[in-house]
Amino acid sequence: MPIPEDVTGEEVDSDVRQELQSLPKTLAEDVAKNLVMVARLIDEDPEAAYGYSKVALRLASRVAAVREAAGFAAYATQKYGEALGEFRAARRMSGGVELWPLMADCERGLGRPERALDMAGAPEVQKLDKAGQVEMRLVAAGARRDMGQLDAAIVTLQSPELASHSVQPWTARLRYAYADALLAAGREDEAREWFAKAVESDRDGSTDASDRLAELDGVEFVDALQEDADADADDADVDVDADADAGGDKGAEGDAGAEGAVERDGD
Repeated sequence: MPIPEDVTGEEVDSDVRQELQSLPKTLAEDVAKNLVMVARLIDEDPEAAYGYSKVALRLASRVAAVREAAGFAAYATQKYGEALGEFRAARRMSGGVELWPLMADCERGLGRPERALDMAGAPEVQKLDKAGQVEMRLVAAGARRDMGQLDAAIVTLQSPELASHSVQPWTARLRYAYADALLAAGREDEAREWFAKAVESDRDGSTDASDRLAELDGVEFVDALQEDADADADDADVDVDADADAGGDKGAEGDAGAEGAVERDGD
C-alpha cells in the first residue's frame, strides 16, 4: 500500500522504535511507516488502517507493537475474533495487562458477555492503572446490558471515579455510559442530569452527550446547509412559475394581435 512522502517512520513512539531495533534497518523503517499509517487512519478510515496493519504484520509478526496495532485495526473494523487473537499475541510477547479491557470487549463483540464478566473479575484487573480499571468497568457494564441486566449495569458504573468532581480523560465516557443506562431504565430525570455532567467534562467532543441532552429537552436541530438548499430550490420554483406566467401573458397578447389581424383582413 502507498506511503505518503511525508511519512518517515520516525513518528512512532520511542518504545515502538526500540522494539523495531531487533529488525534490519530497512525492514524496521518499512514497518514503522506502516504503523504510522495505521495510527493516522484508524479513526477516519479504519479499513485503510486495517490494510496497513496487515502489511506490517506480514513484515514483522514477531514484534509485539505490530501485533497490538493489528489488533487495534481489526477492532476498529469490528473483526473481533481477529482482534482478540492479535491482542492475546501482543500480551504474550510483552507480558503487560494494558490490553485486558479490550480483550474483554472483544468477547462482548463475539457475543460472549459472560466471558467479559469473568475477565472483569480476574486478578489482571488489579494490575491495571486507573484508566484501565475504568475501561474495564465500562466493559463490564456493557456486558451486563448485553445480558439484559440493566440494574446491575447501573450499579457497576457507580464508583468513586463517577462521583469525583475532577475531570479525567475517562470522565466524559463514564458519565455518558451512566446516563445512557439510566435512560434505558426509564429514569429520565437522572439521565438528563448525568448527560449534562457528561457535556461539562467532554472537552474534546468524544461523545454525543450534547445531542442526547438536547433530545431530552425537546430541542430539534436544523441542518443549515439543507435549509439553504431548500430555500434555493423554492426560489428556483418561483422563478420558473414567474417565467411561465410571463410566457402565458405574451401568448395571450400574441393571440389578441392575431385576432386583430384577422379582423383587419376581413375588413
